[in-house]
Amino acid sequence: MTATEATTTQVADREPRSVLRNGAVMAAGSIVSRATGFIRSAVVVAALGTGLQADGYNVANTVPNILYTLLIGGALNAVFVPELVRAAKDHADGGAAYTDRLLTVCTVGLLALTGLTVLAAPWIVSVYAPGYHHAQAELTVALARYCLPQVLFYGLFTLLGQVLNARGRFGAMMWTPVLNNVVVIAVFGIYLGIAAGSDGTLTQAQAQWLGWGTTAGIAVQTLALVPALRAAKFRWRPRFDWRGSGLTRPLRAAGWLVTLVLTNQIAYWVVTRLSTTIGQRAEDMELAGGAGYTAYSYAFQLWVVPHGIVTVSLVTALMPRMSRAAADNDLPGLRRDVSYALRTSAAVVVPAVALLFALAPWVMGAVYGYGLTDDADIAVMAGMMMAFAPGLIAYSGQYVLSRAFYAMSDTRTPFFLNLVIAALNAGLSVAAYLLLPVRWAVTGMAGAYSVALFAGFAATAYVLHRRLVRGGAAGTSPVRSPTLWAQLRLVAAVVPAGLLGYLAARGCAELGDFAAVGAGSLVLLFTVALLARPLRLREVGAVIAAGRGRLRRA
Repeated sequence: MTATEATTTQVADREPRSVLRNGAVMAAGSIVSRATGFIRSAVVVAALGTGLQADGYNVANTVPNILYTLLIGGALNAVFVPELVRAAKDHADGGAAYTDRLLTVCTVGLLALTGLTVLAAPWIVSVYAPGYHHAQAELTVALARYCLPQVLFYGLFTLLGQVLNARGRFGAMMWTPVLNNVVVIAVFGIYLGIAAGSDGTLTQAQAQWLGWGTTAGIAVQTLALVPALRAAKFRWRPRFDWRGSGLTRPLRAAGWLVTLVLTNQIAYWVVTRLSTTIGQRAEDMELAGGAGYTAYSYAFQLWVVPHGIVTVSLVTALMPRMSRAAADNDLPGLRRDVSYALRTSAAVVVPAVALLFALAPWVMGAVYGYGLTDDADIAVMAGMMMAFAPGLIAYSGQYVLSRAFYAMSDTRTPFFLNLVIAALNAGLSVAAYLLLPVRWAVTGMAGAYSVALFAGFAATAYVLHRRLVRGGAAGTSPVRSPTLWAQLRLVAAVVPAGLLGYLAARGCAELGDFAAVGAGSLVLLFTVALLARPLRLREVGAVIAAGRGRLRRA
């Protein structure tokens, strides 16, 4: 072996370890963030319950995120890292001036967007919650106006976080949301102390406290990135010399992503509009359990946690490497990275799907069963979790595959593929609204999303395979792909594991939700570990080995 080949081999060996190390740092931050996020959600549910008042707060607090993602957020997340990596490679100054210009143009857009949304708050609320009238509508609009400045801080957080990611600094973006959660927990904790013994109706002053307090959490989260940026020796100098600076390409690519997110949000708007209507109808019918938007929202927040901890962390660490491979036209290397991300993320996500499905009643009870939340509320949310759960496999896989397209600076193809998901999600949600009883309509919408995700995942895998093979990356057909068969073997392992976990949880249910979740989780994970060797689940074995190594070092 020559010295050059030896060096190449050493680098190849180090890169997966580096990716896993960076992914582990982000996963740890995400775990702490999600854990504090659960406490935050539990405090919010304890304070507001799952009825109409909670719907109003959640619509108002979700709208800034929706609008930010709709109009600019998705574009920033997908376009920034590939563009900054390419600029660092091609520009004599390492891309410093290009980064300053890109940050400046995006910040100007964020300021304009934030001002417009605050002015348009009544119209925005009427779009997402048309069934609200009088006091409910006034409360939601007021809360929305206090929360909509979050658009600016969401945007700045993403912009600055992507600059850190492009420079190999991955931890801060995952850890600073913990501060956001701490601020909101404190805000709602103080509210609970003040409102103790009241009838639960929000006064104007209390609405201001909750709305501005929630926005303060996002502001603190964003400002907490500044020390990490200084440590990375980044100083942003606003530049307005945009003409002829090469910003046209990323803005054009961002345009496709804005359109992609728009289609997603149309589908989400359908779900929000129908679920808020169902919530109002369930309230009028005096059905037990909040069967509307809040239950759907909280089930979704918990469902997406494994993806956020594992897949997002792993792919964020891989994205600079994937972008470099695409920039060098190394499509076989890009294919290897995609396969690695799919198999490694699935080793955790698929068992998590089994856990969320099999243990849904106890998981939801452990996380949300406090304050104004009763057993009927938990039963509704557990049903929605079970409907969501299978779709997490496709959701995670779709995320990985779409990032491969973004690494190749192709945002147009994912847009057309995403139409499959958005159209099916909206269409099947309407069918659930029309055909299912009020108690089950929103649960049917959660199941509709799972079906739509699998259809989109299959279409995206097929198109990406053809793109990589045509570009020179060797590989078998998607049907005979080793990655696909590894996924199927993993599913075969978690089915009996989930059944045994359910039986264990049910046997411990009298001891409480936490005991049931603990017993069920241990049995489920132990069963998967036992089946890992006979089913040749190498990635599961690697996760187990990594866990043992950390325990020994600890």
